[in-house]
Order: sequence, then C-alpha cells, then structure tokens
Amino acid sequence: MVVNCSGDVEFEGEENVAVYDSSEWAERGFCRNCGSHLFYRLKGQTEYQIPVGIFEDQGGYSFALQVFVDNKPGFYSFANKTNQMTEKEVIAEFAPEQNT
Repeated sequence: MVVNCSGDVEFEGEENVAVYDSSEWAERGFCRNCGSHLFYRLKGQTEYQIPVGIFEDQGGYSFALQVFVDNKPGFYSFANKTNQMTEKEVIAEFAPEQNT
C-alpha cells in the first residue's frame, strides 16, 4: 500500500537514504541503517510511491488502484472495488519508452 507523492519530497535523515536501481526505468529507496523500504519512483520523475506505514497520520487515504494485477498470486485478493491495471497497462501508462 503506497501513497502517491509528487513534487518536493524530503526525508528526515536523508544522509541515511540509499537508492537502488531496481530496473532500467525505476529505483527504490531504503534506509541504510535498518533496511526499511522508503519509496519507489520512476527514474527522472518527481513522483514517489511511499509506503503508507511511513506516515504518522494515515487517515484520509483511499485505496483506489491496484497495479500488476495479472502477476498477483491467485490467493491474493482485496474486497475493495478499485481501478486495476495489468503489467502491460502500467508500463504503457508510466514508462512508455519501455514499449519501443
């Protein structure tokens, strides 16, 4: 579960943030000390996908989108009605250069 955050994102203790190239088009941020996952983002973008558990105030969010639904295990299902995107749809929407 992540929160879409765009614009200027700042992390307290930024010197402890390590970035890992998880693919040709995306990267992930982790805490150097404890290994906690801090974010996912497309390279060259200012939008971060930040785990909701990082935020102290978790109210006011809505579960609106599931991605890579064609890759999820068969036993994994949410009761919420959400928009859903397959891997192909996600790549076409957010990383169109991967389709060339």
